[in-house]
Amino acid sequence: MANAFAERWIGTVRRELLDRTIIWNQRQLQRLVIDHIDHYNIHRPHRSLDQRPPAPTQPPNANGQQLRIVRATRCGGLVNEHRKAA
Repeated sequence: MANAFAERWIGTVRRELLDRTIIWNQRQLQRLVIDHIDHYNIHRPHRSLDQRPPAPTQPPNANGQQLRIVRATRCGGLVNEHRKAA
């Protein structure tokens, strides 16, 4: 059973990161994979959670105020994350 989880995660990293990136050396690969793990566990929406991230960083806006959105790039510019500005 653990092998199935590992294979699923490796497939996800390969499809979402490695198939879209040219890797020049081991240091770059380690940096990208660590950044992708952080993105995957904190920000990326998951189907099993009804498209919510595992660890939401901010509560939803309930009072209807105008929101300012900030974009941050991850994984060497491959992934864009959007968050509410403070």
